[in-house]
Amino acid sequence: MIKPLPFTISKTENFFDQLGDYVGDVFYDILPEKGYELRDEQIFMAFQVEQAFKQKKTIFAEAGVGTGKTFVYLLYAICYARYMRKPAIISCADETLIEQLVKEGGDIEKLQKALGLQVDVRLAKAREQYVCMKKLDPLSNQTDDEDILRVHDEIPNFVYDQSTSMNAFKSYGDRKEYPWVPNDKWEQIAWDPLQQCSTCDWRHRCGQTLNREYYRHAGDLIICSHDFYMEHVWTKESRKREGQLPLLPEASCVVFDEGHLLEFAAQKALTYRFHSETLTTVLTGYMSQDVREESLFAIEELLALHDEWFEVLRETAKQVEGSQRREVPRTKEMQALASKMDKQVQIILEQLVFDSELFVLEDYHIKMIEEYLEFFSYGLSILLKEDEGIFWLEENATETSFVIMPRLVEDILKKEVFTQNIPFVFSSATLSRNKDFSYMSNSLGIDEALSFSVESPFDYEEQMNIYGHIDEDEEKKWEEIGSKLVENDGRSLILFSSVEEMNRFRSFTEQQNWLFQMIYEGDGEISEAVKEFQFNETTVLCSYHLWEGLDVPGQSLTQVLISSLPFPPQDPVFKAKRMHALDPVEEVDAPYMLLRLRQGIGRLIRSSEDKGAVHIWMNRAQKEKHEASIQEVFPVSLNWQ
Repeated sequence: MIKPLPFTISKTENFFDQLGDYVGDVFYDILPEKGYELRDEQIFMAFQVEQAFKQKKTIFAEAGVGTGKTFVYLLYAICYARYMRKPAIISCADETLIEQLVKEGGDIEKLQKALGLQVDVRLAKAREQYVCMKKLDPLSNQTDDEDILRVHDEIPNFVYDQSTSMNAFKSYGDRKEYPWVPNDKWEQIAWDPLQQCSTCDWRHRCGQTLNREYYRHAGDLIICSHDFYMEHVWTKESRKREGQLPLLPEASCVVFDEGHLLEFAAQKALTYRFHSETLTTVLTGYMSQDVREESLFAIEELLALHDEWFEVLRETAKQVEGSQRREVPRTKEMQALASKMDKQVQIILEQLVFDSELFVLEDYHIKMIEEYLEFFSYGLSILLKEDEGIFWLEENATETSFVIMPRLVEDILKKEVFTQNIPFVFSSATLSRNKDFSYMSNSLGIDEALSFSVESPFDYEEQMNIYGHIDEDEEKKWEEIGSKLVENDGRSLILFSSVEEMNRFRSFTEQQNWLFQMIYEGDGEISEAVKEFQFNETTVLCSYHLWEGLDVPGQSLTQVLISSLPFPPQDPVFKAKRMHALDPVEEVDAPYMLLRLRQGIGRLIRSSEDKGAVHIWMNRAQKEKHEASIQEVFPVSLNWQ
């Protein structure tokens, strides 16, 4: 339902004139009357962002921690959505950032209370955030795992009852509803790219399908992750061709919160994933039809090549710490098999034409097989062209996937996203290099953009201390971190560069007898872990993802411990970036590390009352090479202990 604007506008008045007056009233009068600080940085940001909406342009809005940038973009997005009668899309870096916006006491609720607004906000979560009934139901009959059986028991009855009327349907299946399930178990019951949703028996009673119908009718805001937004962009045209609606409706504007992370989300969305079993599944369905002998021989040849190819991939792939991507060398054997497969795919596509003319296959099966084989062939073509694709292997307990990602995404983003005549707002504390936004605009295919940068209003000299430590031995480092936790009575966030590093520390902590509780990312649903950390003051939260997005003001977080400098992993994606840089350290490694470091220390001071310390460990070589550039991006001096 379209809601009225929070200010009056007559036929003779200009919308943006009235909007500017209203925004001025909000930040100069209404919010201060409700107890919020009058911040010059926030007001400056507000009137800069207004220009993007007036001109329907892209803007890079770099504002330091504590500026209140969320209130600014929410206010403009809500008003503009009501004016244009189309929802605004708020795209966040991950599910944790989404939770910060929509949780009880979060920014949207605060804005509603302060302004007396009722905001229609709905979540469009990534597909892997939902239970997959096609996986859960059979698994529940094969397992005695209490966590998985509990999820099965909590699925609403209408999902199993085919006679239930449509009126009985309600939303269910969101990852957040099952906080007790660890990440590794969630992967066993959640949606994954192997699921063929269009032919699924559960489709019309599926949690994600029901939620998709709900959020499409949002009046004000649809909040999603960068991954989901880019998946929408990538699948929009193919979904239309298949007679389906795009994942997201047409928007009045788009805000990218923590927009510096959009490039990787775009790369991730544009990947081609080859699952070891999918080709077999698709072609077995083809073989089961009444097809000609020539087709059967061609399929058997492709499947044999495919099995041999995956065997080579598994044998040559190397594990990389800090990444789930196993590096695959570009060997002659791997490329030769890929080339043979591509030729065999073309033969099968030709055979498919003959089989379709003989009417031995249903149109639906022909279309499904054609689309998958064309997808398969296009992915192989990227792989076979030198320097166009980045590729790696992913494996878990049940499946193996070969993933191909295009190295550059700016051309696709320019065409599919930034040619739209709507405002795009990039919001983050870290968008520029010394107030130069060209790296961001070039990597995203943005030809022209407005930009500005404002500093944080916090008095960091009074509120924050940063200490450096030399890491000479990991066991000794764990002991130092442990002593800092004991001295601080918990109340700390520990940031690791990888899950492997976090798990090594976890092994150390299991030998300790500390009185405070330790929470580890991955043991349950992340927003519940953050909530427990926030409301149990002596808790310690250990994470390898929460370098950005975590907002815990007050006594629960008075110390941030950074276990190692957060350089990018030595995985295929970053190896490709390094390969195409004149100076890989200065152009790839150091910028990534410095940006992540800035985000990490930004978790400490979240209000003008907060005080605390940041402790960072690095080895001597890193200190010698990077100390000066690290000091440049810190708000206070780095003191060595």
